[in-house]
Amino acid sequence: MVSRILRIFLMAALTGCSVWQFWVSNIGNGIFLILLALIVLFTYFKNEWMIMALLAMRKNDVEKAERRLLRIKDPDHALVRRERASYYFLLGSIRSQHNLTESERLFKKALEIGLSRQEKAMAKLQLAAIAMQKGRRREAEALVAEAKRLDKGKLLDEQIAMVKQGLKRTPGQPGYFQQQQLIRGGRRR
Repeated sequence: MVSRILRIFLMAALTGCSVWQFWVSNIGNGIFLILLALIVLFTYFKNEWMIMALLAMRKNDVEKAERRLLRIKDPDHALVRRERASYYFLLGSIRSQHNLTESERLFKKALEIGLSRQEKAMAKLQLAAIAMQKGRRREAEALVAEAKRLDKGKLLDEQIAMVKQGLKRTPGQPGYFQQQQLIRGGRRR
């Protein structure tokens, strides 16, 4: 992974070479060097491993996305603020399948750094689901209300309804998996 300072120097060198090529009337070379400088500028704000992880998530290849995210060794120094928040949000989403405690910590870190409004609503909803699974009902209700307030485009209405339905169950009532075990007579496959 190329550091951000090195990218700035590379962009400045490419721009300088481009100006020199324009000066000596090599217009094609100058345009090509400007395009290269723009690519380097793009990778300054968007980390290449984050782009590849997002593409893997789009293809539903979670393991590959996690490998791509873990290739970023020090996200606090390698990524700009917005990218860092997205990094922790994506990693929290991936880890929520295996470790709820770590996932909760990552979502809180992403919220602390600063997410966009829709990502913030999704993170609050994920935190509400985790709190519900851990038995913290009041916290989950507050997080669901905040997620609903943040969701202006009404894109998360279905997920919010599902979490609210989960909150309506009484604490002693068995969940889906416990009901399935009761139906099978407590046997496991």
